[in-house]
Amino acid sequence: MKLAIVTSFPQDSARPRGGVEAVSVPLVRALGRFADLAIDVLTTDRECRQPQQYEWEGVTIHRLPWEGRHVLRHAVGPGRRRVQAYLEALKPDIIHAHDFYGLMIKGMAVPRVFTIHGFIYGDTLVSGQRFAWLRSRLWERVEKEGWADQPHIISISPYVRERLTGIARGIIHDIDNPIDESFFNVTRRERKGTIFSAAILCTRKNQFTLVEAVARLRDRGIDARLRLAGGPDGTDYIDRLKDLIRRRGMADHVDLLGPIGREQVREELAAASAFALVSLEEGSPMGIEEAMAASVPVVTSNRCGMPYMVRDGESGFLVDPNEPEDIARRLEQILRDDDLRIRMGAKGCEIALDRFHPDKVARRTREVYLQALRDNQGRPRG
Repeated sequence: MKLAIVTSFPQDSARPRGGVEAVSVPLVRALGRFADLAIDVLTTDRECRQPQQYEWEGVTIHRLPWEGRHVLRHAVGPGRRRVQAYLEALKPDIIHAHDFYGLMIKGMAVPRVFTIHGFIYGDTLVSGQRFAWLRSRLWERVEKEGWADQPHIISISPYVRERLTGIARGIIHDIDNPIDESFFNVTRRERKGTIFSAAILCTRKNQFTLVEAVARLRDRGIDARLRLAGGPDGTDYIDRLKDLIRRRGMADHVDLLGPIGREQVREELAAASAFALVSLEEGSPMGIEEAMAASVPVVTSNRCGMPYMVRDGESGFLVDPNEPEDIARRLEQILRDDDLRIRMGAKGCEIALDRFHPDKVARRTREVYLQALRDNQGRPRG
């Protein structure tokens, strides 16, 4: 079976940028272990000036130059035309597209599978950027038209499935995102009171409220330290965040780590007493999956896809992302109770092994490919 995976894929597989790249690496690696799959990965890259082709762990990677300034124009304009032409030359038996690349394969006659990682229109609405509402409405129209066109959709969360109701016409398959299997082998060396969070620094990820919650822990005399991994989003959010850290007297208790690689993420999780992500909008964040695999209790938002990942009171706590006092209360509960941290960490790892291990996700994904091929038998191509 010749498989083309169209997705975001990093230049350095040890340092993925963003959730989709972090998903693509372990998924491609695990699928590559199947002897009956010949895999080409097709991606586009803003830093690429000429098409590139090279081998990575038995898989052929194809990098094409990014077309256009903005993602939307790239996905439905010249970038789409170039990607479709390249795929037609590759002649795959099946195409598996991720994220906005699903818009690029719209209408192709080859058997198709589309993994929806989130909702760009929803992310845009809470981005805090200029003309967010108008841009969100435009993305909503384009995304929903794209979903309706896909014969097979992989939903990474019940939250995604709910959004597809009444729109998707194809078959929906429920499969979680995979994570790198090294996260299941993290040796815990906890530095008590350490709270770790990994996400781009932006309005949607809501680090502002998390910093305020940790400041309230400090006000109560709790020796808490917050370590934030992730780069800025290009707005003034990081400046406002730094201002809050200064005003709350937290300069010695909040570490801004910047973007970090997979190995450093594992080191941070090994030392953390808790992982916190209190986003306003998420599908199925990789940081939560990685923390669960590493046996770290999770405090996360009680909305969107996050309640489908964390069992409230068992593997972590669900909190109101707009209420710093709620966040602080649950973090305090975890930090003060050693037995609770151990129990929650163990339960999280148990769940992660069943749902997020790349070999299990790859097996489930391959079954979708086989079904898509069976469904396409007898249908004309073109």
